Amino acid sequence: MKKTLVVFAHPYLEHSNSNVELINFYVRHQHFTLRDLYEEYPDFHIAAFRERKRLKNYDRFIFQFPLIWFGMPPLLRLWIDEVFDRDWLKEGETNPLEGKEIYILVTTGGRERSFSKNGTYQYTVEELISGLIVSLRVFKADIKHIKIVYEAHKLSKKDIILHKKEFTELLNQ
Repeated sequence: MKKTLVVFAHPYLEHSNSNVELINFYVRHQHFTLRDLYEEYPDFHIAAFRERKRLKNYDRFIFQFPLIWFGMPPLLRLWIDEVFDRDWLKEGETNPLEGKEIYILVTTGGRERSFSKNGTYQYTVEELISGLIVSLRVFKADIKHIKIVYEAHKLSKKDIILHKKEFTELLNQ
């Protein structure tokens, strides 16, 4: 199995049954390393150098987070700003993200139809998280799949199990 780093950011995890259930999946598998940014950096002081070194040790990355006010959680945004510094790659150094598989898992309380050009918000989730997508593409990462879980706060245990199964199948392709 591919050694996978899960970059997880949820500022209100205690209020999110769906995210708790989804991250429990990673904890039970030894080839996944779960990094909860809000747990690790409660003071918002990112150790960018250490984070960059850590990225080199993984074959695949999962970014999991809820949509917060139509974007990424603030700490994930800060993490990207500080870790994905363009100056980090000096000439002749290996790009630790180049060609690496990336999966993005976003949960949102909104309905799927609300996130469309004709919907309530007039933007898709992909458009709202475009900062992450563009950042990953700049570093030549291979974005395999973006999974969006709509109305996450309304999911039943059965629905969560189905989402976990679907996501596991994506990771095993």
